[in-house]
Amino acid sequence: MSTQVAEKESLVLTSFDAGVLTITLNAAQNANALTVAMTEALSTELEAIAHRRDVRCVLLRSSAKHFCTGGNVKDMQSGRDLMDGGIEAVRERLLGSLHRITRALNDMEVPSVCAVNGAAIGAGFDLALMCDIRVAGQSAVFAESFLRLGLVSGIGGAWFLNRVVGSAKALEMTLTSEFIDATQAERLGIVTRVTPDDRLDAETLALAQRIAAHPPGAARMAKRLVRESASASLPVALEMAASMQAILLCGSEHKEAVTRFIETRAAGKQT
Repeated sequence: MSTQVAEKESLVLTSFDAGVLTITLNAAQNANALTVAMTEALSTELEAIAHRRDVRCVLLRSSAKHFCTGGNVKDMQSGRDLMDGGIEAVRERLLGSLHRITRALNDMEVPSVCAVNGAAIGAGFDLALMCDIRVAGQSAVFAESFLRLGLVSGIGGAWFLNRVVGSAKALEMTLTSEFIDATQAERLGIVTRVTPDDRLDAETLALAQRIAAHPPGAARMAKRLVRESASASLPVALEMAASMQAILLCGSEHKEAVTRFIETRAAGKQT
């Protein structure tokens, strides 16, 4: 393996246990900036999940001081990396490179959990928003900070932020580019809980494991039903619910789960 390939692969680490695939951003030297190399490494790992039936939940985390600080400002200043070339070249690079992450996370059938430590700003904040559930360490900070650099979110943050906090708050966060702390993020529904920094990894892993313990087919359908119902009319949502429930009720996964439930309850009564 060449040094270049080894360095590229080390930007993102993965581990798998009991149905949970943990993906770790591992570029501490630049606070996990979304460079071309990082984008390639992360999108490759995320896209591969679509072909794996053993994965029941994805946990996205960081090994660095910060979760992800978005684009590399030094590269922006010099016009390197994602910013290399003219308007058309940069546009095509965004569509064909950075947006691979967006599409992979948004299209992911299995549930995803994000552990946010330190700073999640700019595209790093948007990356966290793409996950289904976010948990923050108490020292985490968030910002839709693109206007500070005369930019907009190029990775799809406007679409995700609107759906998490509503359009008025999304506009406020975007147009002020102000930082918010973990407590504010919890109040706004950006994260579902805040934990002590030294408990973040353990608590998010435990959450992912609880999700992964459920029947995988039903979990995938449950995620899809919740997401689709958010923008569907009630008749359409009811039709989806009926169709999914019929498939599950007639399937072996449900029958096995019912048998386990009855056996566990019976064992509990005997003790």
